[in-house]
Amino acid sequence: MAPTTAPNDSYPEKFPLPATDVKDGAVDPPPYAGVDTSGVDPKKVLLKMDLHLIPMLALLYLLSFLDRGNIGNARIEGLVETLNMTGPQYNWCLTVFFFTYCVFEVPSNLLLKRLRPSIWLPSIMVAWGTVMTLMGIVQDYKGLLIARLFLGVTEAGLYPGVAYYITMWYVRTEAQFRQAMFFSAASVAGAFSGLLAFAIAKMDGVGGYEGWRWIFILEGILTVIVAIIAFFTIYDFPETAQFLTEPERAWVVHRLKYQGSKDSGQMVAESEHFKWRYVREAFTDWQIWLGLWMYWGIVCPLYGTSLFLPSIIRQLGYSSSTAQLLTVPIYITAAVLAVVVAWFSDRSGQRSPYIFTCMCAIGIGFIICIAASAHGGAPGAVYAGIFIAVCGIYPAFPGNVTWISNNLAGSYKRSAGMAIHIGVGNLAGAMASNFYRAPDAPKYILGHGLELGFVAVGLCAVVGLRWNYGRINEKRDQMPLGEYSDAENSEKGDRAPTYRYVL
Repeated sequence: MAPTTAPNDSYPEKFPLPATDVKDGAVDPPPYAGVDTSGVDPKKVLLKMDLHLIPMLALLYLLSFLDRGNIGNARIEGLVETLNMTGPQYNWCLTVFFFTYCVFEVPSNLLLKRLRPSIWLPSIMVAWGTVMTLMGIVQDYKGLLIARLFLGVTEAGLYPGVAYYITMWYVRTEAQFRQAMFFSAASVAGAFSGLLAFAIAKMDGVGGYEGWRWIFILEGILTVIVAIIAFFTIYDFPETAQFLTEPERAWVVHRLKYQGSKDSGQMVAESEHFKWRYVREAFTDWQIWLGLWMYWGIVCPLYGTSLFLPSIIRQLGYSSSTAQLLTVPIYITAAVLAVVVAWFSDRSGQRSPYIFTCMCAIGIGFIICIAASAHGGAPGAVYAGIFIAVCGIYPAFPGNVTWISNNLAGSYKRSAGMAIHIGVGNLAGAMASNFYRAPDAPKYILGHGLELGFVAVGLCAVVGLRWNYGRINEKRDQMPLGEYSDAENSEKGDRAPTYRYVL
């Protein structure tokens, strides 16, 4: 189903576990010390993990993205007209979602490990499914605005939580493929959203409700049903996974604890205990804030297209139903590309070349959109530009999230750092919600231009990250081993001289 590890991965397939581990500056026996792992088959273990973890994660994120973006489908089915909303009011309903979404991501990720994934993730699903269902009965602009605020609160923990959850199971050279597997569910959600909205809209008038209301109601109910199932199907941590044998659990845990220092010649265990210092370090880490510009260069186009693609296609002269259906091939192609690019990225052990190339494709797509829109009379060319842009967005996004997570060491620093990166990064959704304004239809040149500008800045951030990571790695290669104790290096995390950044 998936690659095991990259060819240059130096993890042995069979190894004796060390007799010591580092915690709070002390040396204690690690979990599974002395367990014989000589019979462990790495490919078999990874396949078991993939089959038990990825399908449910993909389904959760599919529903999350479906519920977040279905307002775009509801719009072209009459939401704005029914609620007597103006264009700016509709944009505000999109924007406020991201304010609460951003604020609640860090606390949610810290709670994930404390409360267990099998409890926390399904609980927030029930909450956002309930909010989504209630969106179907709002009567005016204020009601929709408040519902979108609460949708941001309840959905905040899902994506950063799942992205962090993957790092608790897979090492750095395996993570992007798995991130892409569940993130490609967002692509499928885009396609499925169009198909589902097309079908549900036919219920217009049933029960006295308009078709757009049924989009919210039925998709919200579906989310609650899946959430109840998720309580029994999500596994917490490798240490407690019943589908793995004890030697397999020992093998998985050992790889995760020593992955950051394996190339340095001095194996140092990653810190697993909580300190507020790790959270503060995450907030002041240069790579998160530089990576944020890369994130915005991908996520502004992501949200811009997901929220407005049906409307953009409709403005090109297609009917409402045709506009819904024309989104399908774009998202299906993007889903396939996301998985393929991630496979090659994991195999090579590199992130930046693939992210940079995909972001160039995003830029080319929006250049085509601007040129074709300015010329006029070329809806096919605008559609092609959007197609190319989306096919760059979906492979780039899991790459950018994986790259930052690969370079954060210490379980709780990674948890907080990923939440900051994704949370503040998703403010791009608030910006993108206002890029495609009603007065700019049908050409939307301003919107396409703003997307292109963010892509350009994001490309500069990719180059900056790559250069800095390489410079620091070279400096650490020249440092003598043994300058710090294992306990000190463990406390330093990704700032330790034994730690090597992924390029």
